[in-house]
Amino acid sequence: MRVLKPILYSAMAITTLVGCSSVSKMAVPTGINTVINIPAKKAPLTDFQKDNWQHLDLATDSIPGMSVDKAYTFLQGKKSIEVIVGVVDSGTDLKHEDLKDVAWVNKKEIAGNGIDDDKNGYVDDINGWNFLGKSYKEHLEYERILMKPSVADAATLAEVKAYQENKVNEAKKAQEKLIQNKTRYEQLLQGVKNADEAFKKHFGRDNYSKEEIFALNDNNLKQYVEISKQVFGFGLPNLKTAKDELKRGVEYFIKSIESGKKTINGDNLKTDYRTVVGDNAYDINDKPGSGDGNTGHSKKDEAHGSHVSGIIGATRNNGKGMNGVANNVKIMAVRSVSDGDEYDKDVALGIRYAVDNGAKVINTSFGKAFSPNKEWVYDALKYAAKKDVLIVNAAGNDGANIDIKKTFPNDAPDLVNEISDNVLTIGAMTANYDENLPASFSNYGKINVDIFAPGYNIHSTFPDNTYQKISGTSMAAPCAAGVAALVRSYYPQLSASQVKHILMNSGTKIDLTVTKPGSKSRTNPKGELVPFSSLSVSGRVVNAYNALRMADRMVNGRK
Repeated sequence: MRVLKPILYSAMAITTLVGCSSVSKMAVPTGINTVINIPAKKAPLTDFQKDNWQHLDLATDSIPGMSVDKAYTFLQGKKSIEVIVGVVDSGTDLKHEDLKDVAWVNKKEIAGNGIDDDKNGYVDDINGWNFLGKSYKEHLEYERILMKPSVADAATLAEVKAYQENKVNEAKKAQEKLIQNKTRYEQLLQGVKNADEAFKKHFGRDNYSKEEIFALNDNNLKQYVEISKQVFGFGLPNLKTAKDELKRGVEYFIKSIESGKKTINGDNLKTDYRTVVGDNAYDINDKPGSGDGNTGHSKKDEAHGSHVSGIIGATRNNGKGMNGVANNVKIMAVRSVSDGDEYDKDVALGIRYAVDNGAKVINTSFGKAFSPNKEWVYDALKYAAKKDVLIVNAAGNDGANIDIKKTFPNDAPDLVNEISDNVLTIGAMTANYDENLPASFSNYGKINVDIFAPGYNIHSTFPDNTYQKISGTSMAAPCAAGVAALVRSYYPQLSASQVKHILMNSGTKIDLTVTKPGSKSRTNPKGELVPFSSLSVSGRVVNAYNALRMADRMVNGRK
């Protein structure tokens, strides 16, 4: 986002200021512009590096992580305070083996007594609050506006109608190709099934190898050998795996065809998923009737909040799964994001809930193209700023320039002027220290993306004591939120605004020419090359070690 020009202070000037003014009023120093010039890592990452690359160090590991491990060496012997991080997201499995010890517990509330003991307006909110009740599936915002045009202004409604028309035209064009692919997969699946039965009969057993198939010289099996060669050419190890993969492919095309039909016929606009929540989603004062304290995942596929939470604060060094970034945090689960587009009301209330219940950092890893009640969210961001709470926000995954294309939530209604100085917007990067450093899907913007952080193939917690790697700016934001929580934990004198600018100014300076996200196409397979510095305000990537050292200089006057 737009930043006031920082002032560079010498160590002596900082020491003087500490003595005559409160630390929270100090200007954040500019970062050093030293660039680490190392060749791109050519060797493939080890399993350990794949699982932990976001914590590694560019100078020592040749991997552009956030120097988290190095940061903990710096922190040895230093004291910290507990920091609550609000995760406004989908349901979060705080019973997970790697999250249960970092789950926020509302000590003012008595579990299961049906009474609002702490008088905060939420009954039995032990680990957070679930604004969605038993709801999970939702429409995209443009679909909801088409269903209820009165919720949007005339300009937004016109934009939504044009968007819908384009969606319908795209769906019509895609249907024929989807049907062709479905037919092709079905035919190949039947061929593989027939081949499998023929080989079982020939060998007299269920198990047989690829080598045995290729050694066959039987005219009656020739067509099945050819089918098998085709399947093995796809990299599949055996016919059983091929059947499973092809079956999933057929199911995918069936679902895509049905989804396309619903878009074309308008059937996707006939179900009101909000009914189960029991409120008017377009009235900020109408409290959800079925909101409750059940902040966990409603089904195993509801994994986003769990993954985000693990990145921030999964218990460190417990011999399980992974390490989160921050070591003295509690995760407050705020279930506000459904399988579809989140409602502005749920986002605004979720942020306010986290602020009112003690969060000092809030992670918002979600986004959408339309926001009919964006003023509620802007008011919530300003409320958080007033209460000195930092919001760490994912930039989005459209490979788009969000200085031009609006995505919500944001902190600049006109895409230039911030409403407050407590929102840090994060783009996603990969482990490649070369032209592929920015993730191809990441949004970018010299005005509206503040800094980049690891967001590709990030290993973290999934529901029911499992772990997976997924990618997105949704993963980059909690990487940065974890660093912000570390700074706020060890240097609580610093304000939310200061921590935002510390992360921006202390990040590793990148002087590379990179492929602009979203620029690759069939006609331009290599994409457009641009300076990495053109993709964000800071031109940097988050670095925990640098951030903590800068915070330490500000608070203690040390070099």
